[in-house]
Amino acid sequence: SQPCWSEYLTTRIEQNMIVNCTCPISECRAQPTTAFICSIVSSEEIIAKYEKALLRGYVECCSNLTWCTNPQGCDQILLKDGLGYGAACSKCSWISCFNCNFPEAHYPASCSHMSHMTCAKCNHGFCWRCLKPWRPTHKDYYNCSAMVSKAAWQEKRFQDYNERCTFHHRAREFATSLRNRVSSVSEMPKIRTLTFVLDACKALEQARKVLAYSCVYSYYNQDTESMDVVEQQTESLELHTNAL
Repeated sequence: SQPCWSEYLTTRIEQNMIVNCTCPISECRAQPTTAFICSIVSSEEIIAKYEKALLRGYVECCSNLTWCTNPQGCDQILLKDGLGYGAACSKCSWISCFNCNFPEAHYPASCSHMSHMTCAKCNHGFCWRCLKPWRPTHKDYYNCSAMVSKAAWQEKRFQDYNERCTFHHRAREFATSLRNRVSSVSEMPKIRTLTFVLDACKALEQARKVLAYSCVYSYYNQDTESMDVVEQQTESLELHTNAL
């Protein structure tokens, strides 16, 4: 009957189980169509949830589509361009990485570099992919008594780079906060337009982001021949960023 179908479909929608939903009769594998569901369910709110579930299922099935990964929340759908990260989200300007689980584009650090993450608040090191502690499961030398000095050196080296990375992330947050404050001030009728200040804040945000991930890149590529050039470029960028 229609009341039974309505209750059944409503429950499935509310439980996010409507995609690939089949007839409640166990031996029947027929799937209700969109037209059938819309004719049975009368609640506009439930239908809206159903449409969101369809959209979510479609995006998950398409290998070239993904959701914006802005941690602040964004419902924009992005088209993967195959270059590692795409253009800025047209809605929130966030740049996502399409090749790994890290929530934003992290140039110049590679995706493999970003597997090892550290909480900016408590400095807890963990693997981004499995979320297990980075030590000792991912670094054998921490369990080797014959390599204590190397482990201590690596620990100090990691702390140094981590402190630099954390500093730039916090400076980036400051630039974002400053841009938000300037945006509110520029709307006051007696204050001239402060577009140039907003542009400067955006440049600061981007520069601090690159500097933060440059620390990650440098940590994992310290012994490579190209590091002299990278360090020079990073030093120059940091010098101009601090001046700005």
